[in-house]
Amino acid sequence: MTSLPYSLAADVVVAIHFGWILFLIGGAFIGRRVRWVMWTHVAALGYSILLQFFSWICPLTYLEFWLRRRSSSSRHYSGSFIVHYMERWVYMEIPRSLLLVLTGIVIGISAVVYYKTTPKKK
Repeated sequence: MTSLPYSLAADVVVAIHFGWILFLIGGAFIGRRVRWVMWTHVAALGYSILLQFFSWICPLTYLEFWLRRRSSSSRHYSGSFIVHYMERWVYMEIPRSLLLVLTGIVIGISAVVYYKTTPKKK
């Protein structure tokens, strides 16, 4: 099999990973109106906390790296401008403690958004 399908698949995985991160950050704003999105978002935030506390690596990261190896491309920059810059955000080098703090902030903001949209009992 040629390397192009693997390279394209890896680019798609990076785009999905980037979308996942955006969902973690802003999913509460959709979830406050759509109940199943809210529960998906809360579960996703819980999963991200587990990843950080146990120093696990996201399965999307493993998949993307596996696809890159299968593409047998020696280039790290696959030629896709958008994906190249998405990868910088997805695989940003930040200290683990800062990542935990940022996750806490996202969870706090999400909690406020969900709390403010919950119908109050009279």
